[in-house]
Amino acid sequence: MDFGVVFQCDPPASAVVELAVKAEEAGFSHVWTFDSHLLWQEPFVIYSQILAATERVVVGPMVTNPGTRDWTVIASQFATLNEMFGNRTVCGIGRGDSALRTLGAQPGTVEEMKQCVEVVRSLARGETVTYRGQQLKFAWVENGRLEVWVAAYGPKALAATGEVGDGYILQLADPDIAAWMIAAVRRSAEQAGRDPEAITFCVAAPAYVGDDLAHQRDQTRWFGGMVGNHVADIVERYGASGHVPTALTDYIAGRKGYDYAEHGRAGNTHTDFVPDDVVDRFCILGPVENHLARLEELKSIGVDQFALYLQHDAKDDTLTAYGKGVIPVLQG
Repeated sequence: MDFGVVFQCDPPASAVVELAVKAEEAGFSHVWTFDSHLLWQEPFVIYSQILAATERVVVGPMVTNPGTRDWTVIASQFATLNEMFGNRTVCGIGRGDSALRTLGAQPGTVEEMKQCVEVVRSLARGETVTYRGQQLKFAWVENGRLEVWVAAYGPKALAATGEVGDGYILQLADPDIAAWMIAAVRRSAEQAGRDPEAITFCVAAPAYVGDDLAHQRDQTRWFGGMVGNHVADIVERYGASGHVPTALTDYIAGRKGYDYAEHGRAGNTHTDFVPDDVVDRFCILGPVENHLARLEELKSIGVDQFALYLQHDAKDDTLTAYGKGVIPVLQG
């Protein structure tokens, strides 16, 4: 199992770079960031600094979207970083949430996302694409490489992941829900004539190592609120129809609203509706033994990477604990 870490691009950007260096030293293979330009600093600028300060970590957004940048700009950003630092990027992408909603816009469609995946990936690899009625190619790209991992919860987005994604990102660490989602992506890949075993499966969720569970829950309850935004869209569209597991939809019944000014932040005041049992299922909390047990379970159902969100008050301690007691064990 590989391990990634997910940061917010809060200023100073130098602190994000320093944490990325510590993550590489601890054995993490991927450094991800949020991508919402009105809430945080511009990630692609920071990626350049992370790549310059490290030797092997792969960087990318968790996640970007088709709506805030022209697709050729996204592809050029990845291709430029890859030319400079040797193909060390990955593109996480979704329909869009905070980046678009803070602009007063709605998330894009699944079809737009699928088309964006194909255009960005092909251009970054140096291939020719048809975009806006034009035949386009980056003449300066040689030996380009880029994987695009799709973040999804709903049935149409899961199907699209199986059809076009090199990887799948599920933002929660509940093994039962993860197994359901992974199976849906694999079915879609098979139906599209693709090899489901070639898709990389990534679970992303907050992880906090320690003994004070009450404090850890308070520090990570924001995550259930963030996931609830995506789930609310699904429930609005499909209702309680069984299109996604009820364990993922039932808890949002108490959701009253959401303030993106507190998006992804510990202490978010709009996440009181998230009960303790959902925090415990969606996140990985407690002593190292709890983390090892949950990660072994996720690994057994096909998860290839665990990317841990570090939006809490023990960033350094959690990185150190994973570097010493989790990553070496699960990587043999």
